[in-house]
Amino acid sequence: MMTLFSKAPFNKIRSLAALGAPAAIVLSLLTVPALGKDVPSVKAEKEGMSSSRLERVTALGERYVAEGRVPGMITMVSRNGKIVHFEATGQRGLTDTRPLEKDALFRIYSMSKPITAVALMMLYEEGRFQLSDPAHKYIPELKDLMVYNPDGEPTPAKTAVTMQQLLTHTAGFSYGFDPRDAVDQQYQAAKIFEAKDLSDFATRVAALPLQFEPGSRWHYSVASDLVGLAVERISGVAFDVYLAERIFAPLGMEDTFFNVPADKRERFLPNHGWDPQNSTMVDVTLRTDARGNYVSGTLFSGGGGLVSSTMDYMRFAEMLRNGGSYNGARLLSPKTVQYMTLNHLPATIGASGSGEAPTLGQLGSSGVGFGLGFSVVTDPAAAATISSVGEYAWGGAAGTVFWIDPQEEIITIAMIQLMASPWPLRADMKTTTYQAITELAE
Repeated sequence: MMTLFSKAPFNKIRSLAALGAPAAIVLSLLTVPALGKDVPSVKAEKEGMSSSRLERVTALGERYVAEGRVPGMITMVSRNGKIVHFEATGQRGLTDTRPLEKDALFRIYSMSKPITAVALMMLYEEGRFQLSDPAHKYIPELKDLMVYNPDGEPTPAKTAVTMQQLLTHTAGFSYGFDPRDAVDQQYQAAKIFEAKDLSDFATRVAALPLQFEPGSRWHYSVASDLVGLAVERISGVAFDVYLAERIFAPLGMEDTFFNVPADKRERFLPNHGWDPQNSTMVDVTLRTDARGNYVSGTLFSGGGGLVSSTMDYMRFAEMLRNGGSYNGARLLSPKTVQYMTLNHLPATIGASGSGEAPTLGQLGSSGVGFGLGFSVVTDPAAAATISSVGEYAWGGAAGTVFWIDPQEEIITIAMIQLMASPWPLRADMKTTTYQAITELAE
């Protein structure tokens, strides 16, 4: 396998990973320095946008804070690979009144999923698997899955789950979010996120019935965590180490990890939840870390376990907008990125279940489809939010959102820490971002 690093340290990295060394320690041994340059900033007018109108993005953050919707918010907008807006508003948390700084670290939850998808597609480009391959070829635990039928009895699945179905959430897995759903009740009882590692996780999930026959519907699920295990099994490298070596180091993402290093924990924000009964925020920092303690966790959740900064995620997003490369490091081919951001849902597949991206709507039925790791806008009018055809995106359970618009060459990121957020942050950010355009892309 091609690697950015010489063979000797790569073998040392593998040895340390096998011994359970944290990714942060492994990363420090890489022989190529991180390309940690920030995405450059320019005056908005140079990129066909209005500085004064972008102040409405700042005002949006200030309004969210002033109205008690969030303690603080960071917003960032880039066009043509250059940052035209970057603001931090408010304070770190409900009880932490220090000003929110631009280098704050956030739980990005499901914004981990696009990173995991990229990791797997890098192996795809190396010819290590085909999307039509059965997933059990790489994860044997998924060989004999059962499907929950209307009579309440599990029956053998008629077809095997494919790698493509894992990436598109059409495999039939679930998340356990709905306490009224019979399958989700079994997910909750299995306590899948208390697994010690990804192999234990797969064993627990494989013992649960699928929601439906593979490939017949879209349903938000733990599939991305299984994708992370596929990366581990196919590459032969621990998933956290693979991300650190193959994605974070080349892109200079020095603030992205599963476990927050000791010297960076001061920048890690508290987490919050929305209490609808009292219409207020509450601190839920100690109640929402089921996937790990962010210090010494061993279950590396590709579906929702990463911590990152706004600038780090911009580096990742800029790599995608730029056709798979950033600052001299190429992770994917432009053709692969183009393929990943097509709508992979057939017209016959409807959506069910709730995602972690706010105001996303019913995938496949309101102008939004799904690619390999991203939602994809197929019809801006039907989506009822200003956008572009081909725009791709996702969000996180604590309210973080991002999107990439390849037509207008725009990336927008908004970072908050609020579980079960009732606020239409994505729609608000779209309005304030797009109204600042003064020159459409040719």
